[in-house]
Amino acid sequence: MKRLILVAALLVSFVPVALAQITDWQGVETVLGRKGAVQEDMLKVTFPRSDLKVTVGEVPVKPGLALTSWIGFNGSAKRAMMMGDLVLLEKEVAPVITRLVAEGIEITALHNHILNEVPTVMYLHFGGNGDPRRLAEAMRAALDLTATPMAVQQPAVSPAAAVDWTRVEAIFARTGQKKGNLLQLSFPRKEMIKEHGMDLPPFLGMATGINMQAVGNKAATTGDFVLVADEVNPVVAALTSHNIAVTAIHSHMLHEAPRLFFLHFWGYDEPEKLARGLKAALAKTGSRN
Repeated sequence: MKRLILVAALLVSFVPVALAQITDWQGVETVLGRKGAVQEDMLKVTFPRSDLKVTVGEVPVKPGLALTSWIGFNGSAKRAMMMGDLVLLEKEVAPVITRLVAEGIEITALHNHILNEVPTVMYLHFGGNGDPRRLAEAMRAALDLTATPMAVQQPAVSPAAAVDWTRVEAIFARTGQKKGNLLQLSFPRKEMIKEHGMDLPPFLGMATGINMQAVGNKAATTGDFVLVADEVNPVVAALTSHNIAVTAIHSHMLHEAPRLFFLHFWGYDEPEKLARGLKAALAKTGSRN
């Protein structure tokens, strides 16, 4: 009988703790004005730049292809590591950096991800540590200096038939996430990435991401390969041999281990042809293909 009472007491005490963990990020989500995606003790909140009308040649770039800001948190309600990147117009860059610096947020990178887009879009990477609500307040203050839509956008109902990505997924041997005419695939690295001794899981941008957007009978593709130094040039060679352009090679963070390079690309061709080229490049990496 005593044992049953003890077990019952433990179960009762466990429930509030579990619930507390589930709602740990509520304060952050309140500040940022939207719910995020939760995975274990991590939170990722996204901000699609649906206000931007960006084109690359004849391709209208959708937010899910290359124009979504994100803020990620890893830790607890009391202390967390924050990272992510903001999609900015050139005129938004200076005010946002000034505000983030004033708020004590680290700037870790500023660069392009694609080429020949109109208007020009820049990507600002950042990091911070401390009270997650305070970090969220700093990011909200920076976002408010941009035209980023802060109201949650309801997805438009499209009468168009769903895009069949079956043959593309077969080439990658991977099922991706489908959103309208978009396909998103993720390929985590085999090793664990760390920064300041804290694990950086694939959920926080440590996986090669490939996005494809259907455009008539063709597709546009962009994303980034997460690479160690010795993989950079083999991936460059594989992509360019398949007529996929390399658009940027740079860092996103400052203190990660092992040292990583992020290679961005752009392609516009038949979907299966693009997939075969990207698959050939993936074969040159330490990703879990």
